[in-house]
Amino acid sequence: MTVEAPVASAREPRWRPRSAAETELAHVGVDERMRIGRGTRRAVSRSSHGDWQPAPDRRDPIDLLEEQAGERLPELNPIRYGRMLVSAFTFFRGAAYVMASDLAGEPRTSLQTQLCGDAHLSNFGTFAGPHRRLVFGLNDFDETLPGPFEWDVKRLVASFEVAGRDRGFAAPKREAIDLAVACSYRQAMRRFAELPTLELWYIHIDRSIEEIVAEWSSRVSRRQLRRFERDIAKARARDSLRAFAKLTRLVDDRPRIISAPPLIVPIEELAGNEHPERIERGVHALINYYGGTLPGDRRRLLGRYRYVHAARKVVGVGSVGTRAWIMLMLGRDPGDPLLLQMKEAQPSVLERFLTPSVFANHGQRVVEGQRLMQATSDIMLGWIRTTEWVDGIDRDFYVRQLWDGKGRVPVDVMDPEGLRSYGELCGWALARAHARAGDAVAISAYLGSGRSFDRAMALFAGRYADQNERDYDALRRAVESGRIEAQTGL
Repeated sequence: MTVEAPVASAREPRWRPRSAAETELAHVGVDERMRIGRGTRRAVSRSSHGDWQPAPDRRDPIDLLEEQAGERLPELNPIRYGRMLVSAFTFFRGAAYVMASDLAGEPRTSLQTQLCGDAHLSNFGTFAGPHRRLVFGLNDFDETLPGPFEWDVKRLVASFEVAGRDRGFAAPKREAIDLAVACSYRQAMRRFAELPTLELWYIHIDRSIEEIVAEWSSRVSRRQLRRFERDIAKARARDSLRAFAKLTRLVDDRPRIISAPPLIVPIEELAGNEHPERIERGVHALINYYGGTLPGDRRRLLGRYRYVHAARKVVGVGSVGTRAWIMLMLGRDPGDPLLLQMKEAQPSVLERFLTPSVFANHGQRVVEGQRLMQATSDIMLGWIRTTEWVDGIDRDFYVRQLWDGKGRVPVDVMDPEGLRSYGELCGWALARAHARAGDAVAISAYLGSGRSFDRAMALFAGRYADQNERDYDALRRAVESGRIEAQTGL
């Protein structure tokens, strides 16, 4: 097996400064920005977003997935396909590259913002802010990149249509949900457009869980609310202490991350005959590199922990096959752990179709995008560049806490009204992220006060969900024919 243990690169992270056009906002009045937004309708009408049809020369979705798999660990790609095979919804989660390819062929607005790049409903959830309160918002930024605002909205609304089908909801119920998601985004953007600049920047629309529970108590069933509250309790318990208890055991009185291949593989098992001292030196160089990307106070915090162990860990659905590591560190005593996740940051799936990232390190691209779109972020966010000692290839990673109150809303038990309420929350959170990173005034002026955009998004979602089902069937056939290998149950 190819060794994939991380060692810090001797080269400094390269960075290309932004141009003046990329860094300076156009200092024009509100009236002019509204004129620009409304004028954009002449180039790309709001109703045209619902006209999507697969292009005659549309690429084979399996070819696209295999192209993406070429940059990943080959022994893990079957796990990714196995997870995508669970349902049309899990396929959608793993097919961001396929959807980006489809959107690239469509007319797009010139209204740019920082995109999540993969804004499906499962990439929203809870996380702990620096104040230690659980908040709700976007929590996955692997594909973040500047681009046309509507790409995120289309992926979000389509994910609710796919999820509604997965739950067996009737077409009118699904359409009502899709319309509500788009409407929530549009109305929230309008409110944000009316705020003073600094107030918009400071506002914490990553809403506290207590606020969400209070709002939902009269809108969802008691069963759904109880399930949500149980999941909140689990999320509160998802911290380094819980991860330490679940993922480690004592070996010769020293804590070690458990071995559970292929999902968790300790570093020494991957390194084979590599000398332990070289592994240790490489890891410490990596930690030093990472510390250099943190603000000064966080570097001081990191310096109070010492490295103990590391392992490769399979994560997610669409991310399976990328290199992901967990690192165990201890503070004042063995009962004071910190578990960090180092997740490979490959080029965004959007980069082939939009402007390449201004950051030469894709880990920095992820971190900077997350900080821009979230009102509160993990205090340990940073990045690294490593050289794998077998192939000598530079690889970029971003670093965060492994668990820090991370959790998801239980979509699998929601009735139509519950899913609609959740969709409104996601639409609002996405609008908040876009307003912070883009021009809320121009985007709101484009969207308008009527429902033309909402109806177009719902129409798009239905048509794209049809395509997603065809693509899911194509994956099933590819596995059945032996064209690709899938490993299920992991």
